[in-house]
Amino acid sequence: MRKTAIALAITAMAAGPSFAADPASIDWSGIPVKKVKLFYPGQASYEWLQTPEHKKGDRAIAQGRSCTSCHDDDEADLGNRIAKGTSNEATPIAGKKGTLDLAVQAAHDDKFLYLRFQWATQNKAPGDAYPQLRFDGKEWKKYGAPRLDKPVREGKMQAIYEDRLAIMVDDGKVPNFAQHGCWITCHDGMRDMRNEATKEQLAANPLLQKRSDVRKYLPSTRQPKGGWDKTKSAEEIAKLKAAGEFVDLWQWRAHRSNPVGMADDGYVLEYRLFDAGKNMFVSNADAATKLPKMMFDAAKTGQKALTSADIQKPGKAQTLVPGQTAVPFDPNAGWKEGDMLPQYYISRAAATDSAADNADVKGVWKDGMWTVTWARPLGLTNADDKTLKVGQVVSVGIAVHDDNVTTRGHQVAFPLRLGIGAKGDITATTLK
Repeated sequence: MRKTAIALAITAMAAGPSFAADPASIDWSGIPVKKVKLFYPGQASYEWLQTPEHKKGDRAIAQGRSCTSCHDDDEADLGNRIAKGTSNEATPIAGKKGTLDLAVQAAHDDKFLYLRFQWATQNKAPGDAYPQLRFDGKEWKKYGAPRLDKPVREGKMQAIYEDRLAIMVDDGKVPNFAQHGCWITCHDGMRDMRNEATKEQLAANPLLQKRSDVRKYLPSTRQPKGGWDKTKSAEEIAKLKAAGEFVDLWQWRAHRSNPVGMADDGYVLEYRLFDAGKNMFVSNADAATKLPKMMFDAAKTGQKALTSADIQKPGKAQTLVPGQTAVPFDPNAGWKEGDMLPQYYISRAAATDSAADNADVKGVWKDGMWTVTWARPLGLTNADDKTLKVGQVVSVGIAVHDDNVTTRGHQVAFPLRLGIGAKGDITATTLK
């Protein structure tokens, strides 16, 4: 079922975490495909699900019933309605599709869980660009934003953001995740949600005062019936983590991880956090000099910088990878107003420790479709990872960010059961 290449270590990218397997070399044609319909949720937070406006769904939530016990094959109706604008979407995105069809395949051996995802993009180009540093003739300033941001909606800023695939995983230790999936992490007060927290409110919260905004969190980290600001103590939250009461979160990013064949590794507890160690994406802004750190290698890419018209343009390099597409920044290279460089550069060698566990992930965009293959190690025992093993069934939530969006602009799936050599909604085939 697999080609010989899967048994070989890949040495071409020896710096940083090494490849232990090549999921792209599996013969996926013999592995069942699970078709999952993702839908646009808008601002339907976990708090909203528990209100009468949810139309009897509030009672179902209180009873601990699953989302799918009421919403069997409702994805298209929900997504299409919300995307056009409802009480759960006050600022609809022009042209936003209500649903996204995702093909999922899974396999495993005794060392890895292998996953394969395919979906058609709304854009006619890969979403492999990220907001930039733009030279205004004097200084380098941030430029570009996701489509939900007000300046983009008002036509004052160019829409620039990367495509992204996110997977949440729980092994049964987080209350209600199996029933309600990623909705238990989505709350009022978060970025782009109802009653978004202000900087003043964050500054007044001992646990979040150093944060710029509120991101995903679990209800168990807040006081009973409390909002985002009713945080439990750091000691109480540490006990939850030690007991494994967190959700694993893996994110493949078309700009910030894909160029080096990786995905980042994080988790959700009192906040959306990264695992211990460092990620593969590194800030390209030098805080001391106020200049970029890296620029494009003109000898290899035919450009030293991008312009607004170059974003996601076929044939134009979009990512800075030292040694491949990037060289150290030269302040005397004759910079002109409108020259742009990505806000991050990507380095496999920069990824360390638990944050580098997703070391074998690669996306290929062809004919309007992303194909992402993934190898996740079994048996990890890090304090910020769920330990996966053969014979186990875990709950998963899947989301895709497509068409220059982030935060609630994604399309999501109702919770699914993934069996690793065991029966689930998605069953990982045992490789021989």
